[in-house]
Amino acid sequence: MSSRELTSLRQRWTAYQDLPTLTEHWYWRPGWHAGRHFYTWHLAFQQQPALHRHVTDLQQQLAPLPGLDLVPLDGLHLTTQGIGFTDEVPDNDIDAIVAEARQRCAALPPLELSLGPVDPDAEGIGLLVQPWNPVERVRTTIRAAIAAVWPVVPEPADGFRPHVTIAYSGAPAPTAPIRARLAELRRLAPVQATISEVSLIALRRDDRTYRWSTVATAPLNG
Repeated sequence: MSSRELTSLRQRWTAYQDLPTLTEHWYWRPGWHAGRHFYTWHLAFQQQPALHRHVTDLQQQLAPLPGLDLVPLDGLHLTTQGIGFTDEVPDNDIDAIVAEARQRCAALPPLELSLGPVDPDAEGIGLLVQPWNPVERVRTTIRAAIAAVWPVVPEPADGFRPHVTIAYSGAPAPTAPIRARLAELRRLAPVQATISEVSLIALRRDDRTYRWSTVATAPLNG
């Protein structure tokens, strides 16, 4: 684990010790409402049996605790780069961005990632993703693809922290029992995953769960 990942993990766990209650994750962000979809690039983890077994084991330990909404296995993802709401982005622009992304991502190798240990904050419990550098390189490549079509790329370039959420905070529940359980779960070894494509999805929120349809993929073939 590099110094950046280790520093982040330690700082976030220290901050979690001083957190009295969870912050509900499911408030509506600007522009969002029921039934609205958002174009975004994600790394998806549908075909990852080792990760699914690991997450299932973790979620079985977390399920009795109040205030947590467990993420379905087919909803595991790593948010990478947003584009915009589907009712605001022209189809021609999406086609052009996808073409640019496929051309650029073809030069990048598949991602060999380690997921774990558990890494909580006020709005959820995630798995630390490492190493960060290749994931950041994929994001930079996607941003370059968008910049080839649009004069301004949505979302800040800085502040990106790769993670995969396994449970969202669904209510302002006390964190003390969660911290006690996580202190044990943090000792579990991470699992490995190979990701060979980036997915452009149309994301929506349904009943306190993120769901999506895949619009296109950009293979990592380098």
